[in-house]
Amino acid sequence: MNYGFIGLGNMASAIIKGMCQSNIFAPETIIGINRSVEKTNQLVEAYGISARFSTKEVLESADVIILAVKPDMLASVLQEMQAYVQPHHLFISIAAGKPLTFYEHYLPNNIVFRVMPNINAMVGASTSCFSAPATATAEQKQIVRTLFSTVGSIVELPESQFAIFTATGCSSPAFTYMYIDAIARAGVRDGLPKAVALEIAASSVLGSAKMVLESIGEQHPYDLVDQVCSPGGTTIEGVMTLQDQQFEHTIHEAIRAVMNKDAVLK
Repeated sequence: MNYGFIGLGNMASAIIKGMCQSNIFAPETIIGINRSVEKTNQLVEAYGISARFSTKEVLESADVIILAVKPDMLASVLQEMQAYVQPHHLFISIAAGKPLTFYEHYLPNNIVFRVMPNINAMVGASTSCFSAPATATAEQKQIVRTLFSTVGSIVELPESQFAIFTATGCSSPAFTYMYIDAIARAGVRDGLPKAVALEIAASSVLGSAKMVLESIGEQHPYDLVDQVCSPGGTTIEGVMTLQDQQFEHTIHEAIRAVMNKDAVLK
C-alpha cells in the first residue's frame, strides 16, 4: 500500500518523519508533492520518500491520499484531482475546519476520514482524533489509527465533538506552554537560570502528565494533588492561592472561548 501526501507543510512533514521512524512504513511507499520543490527535496533527502510533481502522479501512485494543504486551498486541489480519482482511493484530510460533508461534492464515491492532530506531532507526541463516515470499514479505520499512532495517540470521535477536541486537544498545548513558562519565570525571579528553570518546569509537567495517564480509572487527578499536599505544608498554600485566583475557572473560560471562536469560523 502506498501513501501520497498532497502538501508537505510542518504537520505533513512530522507525520512522514513518524512513519519513516516507526519501522511500520517503508520510505519507498511514501509519496509527496508540494508547491515548494525545495521542501519536497528536503524530505526526499531526509527520509528517502519519493517525489511527484502533479496531483495526477500522486493519485496514480498511491492508495491512501493524505490531504495536507491549507483549508483555503482545499477546494481548488480537490477540483484539480477529481479527474484522476479512482474508487479504491482512501482519503485522509488534516485540513482544519472542513467537515466530512464538504468532501461529498468532490469525492462522492470515496471514503474520506477527517483527522485532527496537534502540534506535538512534531516530537511524536500528538493527541489526534478522527471521524469517519458511516460507510467506513474497520480495516479502513485501522489504516488511519496505524498511520497516526506513529506520531502519538489517536481516538475516534463523532464529528459533532470536533469543536470540543479542538479546544481540549489542539489549543490546550498553547495553554500548557504558557503554564510551563510561568513556572519557569517564577523560578527566574527567585534566582534560577532560565534554561534550568524551563527544564525543571517542563520535566515536572511531563512527569505529572504521565502520572495522570497511568492512573486513569483508578485515581482522580485531585487524588494526586492530595498526595503532593502535606497537612500544613508548602504545596497546599500554592494550591489554595490558585483556587483563590480562580485558576480552574480561567481554564474553563479559555476552553469555552476557543469553542465559541470555532463556531464563528464555521
